[in-house]
Formats: sequence, C-alpha cells, structure tokens
Amino acid sequence: MKFEDQRRIMVERHIAGRGIDNPKILAAFEKIPRHIFVPEELQRLSYQDSPLSIGKGQTISQPFIVALMLDLLDLNEEDTVLEIGTGSGYQTALLAEIVKQVFTVERIPELLSKARDIIDSLGYENVYYRVGDGTRGWEKAFPVRKTFNKIVVSAAAPDIPQKLLDQLSDHGVLIIPAGSRYWQKLLQVTKQGNKLEKKEYGQCTFVPLIGNEGWNNQ
Repeated sequence: MKFEDQRRIMVERHIAGRGIDNPKILAAFEKIPRHIFVPEELQRLSYQDSPLSIGKGQTISQPFIVALMLDLLDLNEEDTVLEIGTGSGYQTALLAEIVKQVFTVERIPELLSKARDIIDSLGYENVYYRVGDGTRGWEKAFPVRKTFNKIVVSAAAPDIPQKLLDQLSDHGVLIIPAGSRYWQKLLQVTKQGNKLEKKEYGQCTFVPLIGNEGWNNQ
C-alpha cells in the first residue's frame, strides 16, 4: 500500500476516529509525510499509531498523542509556538503548517540538524531553531523572543519548568507531560495573570526532559 494511502487511513482511524475533529490538524496530518522523519528501516511502520525510535535514545511520538497535544493547544494561524524537543521534526512540521511561527529547541545537535534538513526540504520558512537546554526555553536565543502564546513540551518533566512559565504569555496555553521518569500525566496549563489553570488529559509515557529544570538535577 502506498504511503499516501497509509497516511489517510492513519488519520481516519487513529486521529479523526478517536475524536480529533479540528480541520486544520487533520489537514496537516494528511499533508505531512511521517515516513520521511523515520529511519529508513522503520518506514514500513510509519503510519501505525505507535512511537518509533529515531536514534540517540529518542522517539517520534505516537500520532494520536501528537494530535491530542496540538488539539489541546487550540492552535490558530496567528499563533507563535515554542516547541521543546524538536526530535525527528515531525511535530515541528505539523506546527509550521498550522501556525504563524515555530521556535523549536533540541538538546541533541545531530537530531536538530537532520530535522532541519527535512523541514527545509518541505519548504517551511517559518521555523527557528536552537540547540540547547529545553527547560530554559528560548532564553538568550536569536531571533529575540520573550514570550509565546503557545508552548508544547515533547519530553517528560518532573514538574513544569519555571522558565517556560515565565515565557508563556498571558492567556497562553502550555502542554506538557509531567510526573515520574516512566509515567506521566498530560497537562494543559492556561496562564491567567498570576494564576495557572491546570487540567489533566490522561496518562502517557515520554522520554525524560533533560536540563537545568529537568531530570539531570533530580
């Protein structure tokens, strides 16, 4: 079966079929070829609803979980999104298809370089890249950006990094898996002035968030 047909079935069965009905998200998943972000030897598995290894101890996340996180962000075309954990670049490309600008941070240079090459090949010019500690967000990075109205974290944190909360604009939304190294709850955090509204959306398992406010300090 052609990758295009597999991708359509993935969207129908595992994303729309599980309650994601945002047309912009569904269209992005229909358009972005997940298999080009996956190692060649695993491409036959690209459109299954499961995470896959991309090397360096990292994974490309389960498609439904990615779709759920994007849905919980309540994305629109004027959003500026901070993404923590570029990884394969698949979620980055999905974001770039939907929103105005994406600022993405990855701690492993080799992964960021590969992801950037793939995203460039797809023609997206609204993505900015940084190698660094994701728990610090876009701190002291270029182009200068102090706050973001949407932040998505693609690795498991012991708690919500304060630096990321500081970079979340008022009325902004942050999505993060938080808990133990091996089992987390998916949190939606909305900032309202000095208050944070938190909602939980089930359990999940992500690779650990490594950084100053991540697991290497625990």
